[in-house]
Amino acid sequence: MKQEILNRFLRYVQIDTQSDEHSKTYPSTQKQFDLAKLLEKELIDIGLKDVEVDKYGYVTATLPSNTEKKAPVIGFLAHMDTAPDMSGKNVRPQVLENYNGEDILLNKKSGIKIEVKDFPELKNYTGQTIITASGDTLLGADDKAGIAEIMTAMEYLVKNPHIEHGAIKIAFTPDEEIGKGVDYFDVKKFGADYAYTVDGGPIGELEYENFNAAGIAIQIQGRNIHPGYAKGRMINAILVAAELNDMLPVEQRPELTQDYEGFFHIIRFIGTVETAEIHYLIRDHDIEKFKQKKKFIKDVIKLMNKKYGQEVAKYKLEDQYYNMREKVEPVFHIVEQAKQAMIEVGVTPDIKPIRGGTDGARLSYMGLPCPNIFTGGHNFHGKLEFIPLESMEKTVQVILKIIEISTK
Repeated sequence: MKQEILNRFLRYVQIDTQSDEHSKTYPSTQKQFDLAKLLEKELIDIGLKDVEVDKYGYVTATLPSNTEKKAPVIGFLAHMDTAPDMSGKNVRPQVLENYNGEDILLNKKSGIKIEVKDFPELKNYTGQTIITASGDTLLGADDKAGIAEIMTAMEYLVKNPHIEHGAIKIAFTPDEEIGKGVDYFDVKKFGADYAYTVDGGPIGELEYENFNAAGIAIQIQGRNIHPGYAKGRMINAILVAAELNDMLPVEQRPELTQDYEGFFHIIRFIGTVETAEIHYLIRDHDIEKFKQKKKFIKDVIKLMNKKYGQEVAKYKLEDQYYNMREKVEPVFHIVEQAKQAMIEVGVTPDIKPIRGGTDGARLSYMGLPCPNIFTGGHNFHGKLEFIPLESMEKTVQVILKIIEISTK
């Protein structure tokens, strides 16, 4: 099984599927269809039914039930796109067998390496096979590892028809990394009773809670006067934006928070004396604290406008997704089922809140409860990304075990 997983994964990561947050199309980049079409062919070759790539780039397929037992229809999803944060073009994966527990040199020319002092969890994978990129790009384990794992599990079931299972629904989505992964996803047509996104991190991760999320874009209109005659007249938009940022609580920045703590995350700051623009992500697991954060930043904007005696600041605030816990808890057996599956294949479950979001968060509010399970990857979205092959194999085993448990 390891070799099948590895071959698939190496094939997928070499296809550039980076999404584009500034695009007006859906999917945001046409190159995501390159992987979608490949997956379509592979699903057909494996023997799945109702295989389709629609105009939005969604890849869907069904493994029909082979049992007379009353079994739920379970879905498994992963996303095809890679993050805009780092190039996904010309990915050159490197396979390090029998890892020795020391620093991993990614690129001799640049000297870039994954160092144990910074990532001590590397030691946990001594003796295993580690897959990295080449120090020039991300690897793309987020979430091509999930795709490879789901595909391998489906092929295993097809080749072993004596294993009883209900109908299994598969979906690979575009644009998850820019928060648009299920904008056009048809939950009713998909037809699953519940599902799992295979989009988590290190081995053992199991998540059914995520942030409530919003984004706010603030436009600052200054007044540019010749600096020699500016006294009492000039309003420097850069300084107004900086002042606004300084009014937000320092301790609620992502680099100073953890676990269930929310934050304000500044992601863009550009400007001149005349105009400036500042963007934030607003996150909190607790819905009331989330509402308070949104009110706080709006109050800061009102205060700035009051101080300068005019509407120097305008904003656009949009909710992006909500904590799936509210929708998963009524069907909590699907979390317990995944937990039991991990234990039965020798994986210690690590149940924790997602400090982010997945397609599953939005799907849960669209009527498809959807916890998230691990892929095995580390350091997503950057040059130092890596994934142990043995963790990927465990994910496949967990998927198969979830199916087995649900069919009893």
